[in-house]
Amino acid sequence: MNTETQPPSPRERFYRRERRSVPAARAFARETLTAWGVRGRVDDVLLCVSELATNALLHGVPPGRGFLLRLVPCGDGVRVEVHDSGGGVPAVPQADVREPGEGGRGPLLVSELADKWGVGERDPGKVVWFEVGGV
Repeated sequence: MNTETQPPSPRERFYRRERRSVPAARAFARETLTAWGVRGRVDDVLLCVSELATNALLHGVPPGRGFLLRLVPCGDGVRVEVHDSGGGVPAVPQADVREPGEGGRGPLLVSELADKWGVGERDPGKVVWFEVGGV
């Protein structure tokens, strides 16, 4: 990350519960990373953003609500948070994900691509986050 003068400020944007929010969140993340001078691991970050935004829409955003995407510079990397108002806690599936069917792969992808990830409490809801270094 290019931080020659001062570290960049966190950036965030709210998205409504609609299908077009996932590509919009990915585009916002790309714009933010570009503005910050990030060149490394951009594809990893964008894939993780897509997965968490999709999970928020499918499982964490009640009708009439939305989710907040927040990107925060941290050290030589970036922390990405998805805030939603739904219940439940995402987990990496324990079953064989090579079996046919949909669902459960988002947390697995994030756990493989990110350096760290987790879930924090929020009232109401939760914050699902990940960190990627070496950007």
